[in-house]
Amino acid sequence: MTARQWSDYINPVVKSIPPSGIRRFFDLAAEMKGVISLGVGEPDFVTPWHIREACIYSLHQGHTAYTSNHGLPELREEIAKYLARKGVQYHPGREILVTVGVSEALDLALRAIICPGDEVIIPTPCYVSYMPGTLMAGGVPVTVATSMDEGFRLTAEKLEATITPKTKALLLCFPNNPTGAVMDREELLKIAQVVEQHDLLVISDEIYDQLTYTGEHTCFASLPGMRDRTILLNGFSKAYAMTGWRLGYAAAHGDFIAAMTKIHQYTMLCAPITAQMSAIEALRYGETAMRKMVEQYNRRRRLVLHGFKEIGLPCFEPGGAFYAFPYIGDTGLTAEEFAEQLLKEEKVAVIPGDVFGPGGEQCIRCSYASSVEDLTTAIKRMGRFLKKIGKH
Repeated sequence: MTARQWSDYINPVVKSIPPSGIRRFFDLAAEMKGVISLGVGEPDFVTPWHIREACIYSLHQGHTAYTSNHGLPELREEIAKYLARKGVQYHPGREILVTVGVSEALDLALRAIICPGDEVIIPTPCYVSYMPGTLMAGGVPVTVATSMDEGFRLTAEKLEATITPKTKALLLCFPNNPTGAVMDREELLKIAQVVEQHDLLVISDEIYDQLTYTGEHTCFASLPGMRDRTILLNGFSKAYAMTGWRLGYAAAHGDFIAAMTKIHQYTMLCAPITAQMSAIEALRYGETAMRKMVEQYNRRRRLVLHGFKEIGLPCFEPGGAFYAFPYIGDTGLTAEEFAEQLLKEEKVAVIPGDVFGPGGEQCIRCSYASSVEDLTTAIKRMGRFLKKIGKH
């Protein structure tokens, strides 16, 4: 058989989904020497020692077996305590599921609630997995573009205008990847009213909740009437620099968690026990180290904003996460052209904003989870690039 004939066996939905635009630029950068990467959203910090030590100790103690499908009871209890501090109560035995990263939690949530043809409203720009994940679950992603002028925030009016009889859920992520936008409690309350009026569900990805620099993060499930309508997703990758540990969790009404657990137990079984035991340590004793990392991110956030202003690159001020989303529309280049030329000519890797959906076409995503030295050098190179193309 030819390669073309073999491809006929592949699911048409999978065939229609493009590869990750983030990974494409990451792979390009990996092939070049001397590149400063502001591309992949990964902390440059190593997981704090006491968390790594908990992993080592667990191995010495022989903890190498499967856990419950739901995850270690001690970990679920610590997650419940953490969420209680965020203003929402969950039963650790029935309403919390430990997953292999937040990515699995998102996949489980979508597959558990979506029927073929159900619409999921997704504010954009958004994380690259949201739309493909919805499609692979049999749903229809419906995007709502936000803009720099409105702070990349979803408004209740825009949400209301997008709802149809087929709408089943709203997928939120604040603080936002890629924009760094945050939403305050009053704005989220208006969204919650629309959700309740139209009997919708909400999947709230709050992986960046600890990385909030302006105001306080509001947990969506803590809003009046939203606890049982919300599947709350979170994890340890960003705040505790534990990306490679692949550990996340979902918290929701017991019916949702039971449905998600069915899929989880047949596909993943359980999250790695060593990662779970380390996460217990992170939740119990990781606050100090985590706060130090967040302080460094905030310092870098200010450095990047100041640097972009100095080189004449307009940038919305991010209030959370560790991304800046500067506007490059005045350069005359598309976001992809800008990113490709910047990489080739100045060896700085950024991600074109259009890979994050409508609203990102004239922007680029720059992660400031890099050293101050690398960020300073990258900004100088970007300034030099802007002068080359005559835009400064």
